Order: sequence, then C-alpha cells, then structure tokens
Amino acid sequence: MMALFAVLATQHPVGISADEFRRRLPEGFAYTRALVDKGIIKHSWIRVGASGGLLIYDVGSHEELLSLLYANPVSPHLEFEVIPLAQPAEFDPVAHEKAGTSAR
Repeated sequence: MMALFAVLATQHPVGISADEFRRRLPEGFAYTRALVDKGIIKHSWIRVGASGGLLIYDVGSHEELLSLLYANPVSPHLEFEVIPLAQPAEFDPVAHEKAGTSAR
C-alpha cells in the first residue's frame, strides 16, 4: 500500500554560505526531477516568496520517505515539514463514532 505525504521544503543553508547553497541548488533540483520522472513525487511546486517547495510524495512507508528526503544532496541545508495525506475516498468521517459505539 502506498502512502501520500505533502512535504514543505524550506531553504536553511547551515554551514555554507548563501552563495555556496545557490551553487549546489541545481543538484537538488536534478535529484527532485529524477523522483518526479520515476513517479515517486506526484506533484512539485515552488513556494513563491518562501524559498522552498511543496512536494507530494507517493511512497510505501514513512521510512522510505525519510530515506528519499535525506538522499537529496542539499538536504543538510533544507528544513522539512512532513504532512501525511489521505485520499478523500479513504476517509470515513464517522469512523470515530463507529469506534466509540463498538467500545461500549
């Protein structure tokens, strides 16, 4: 079963200058492009004014996601916010009520 995750990636160049980060950024873009081409990243957007991106990953597990995030050559200079997603068809808005009544 595959899992969807929204990832907010924000530039956070630690240990290198902003100029060095900008020189290395094409490596990160190439890595991301390869994941898009493989279908691992379903959507990729630049967050205008936020120095970062929003990416939708379709992976088998949280561990796989973390492995892919940290394999990015510029990941030491990025901050990630990971948001698990569910397809609307997979969401049961009354599941919590059903669970509550079965516990009685």
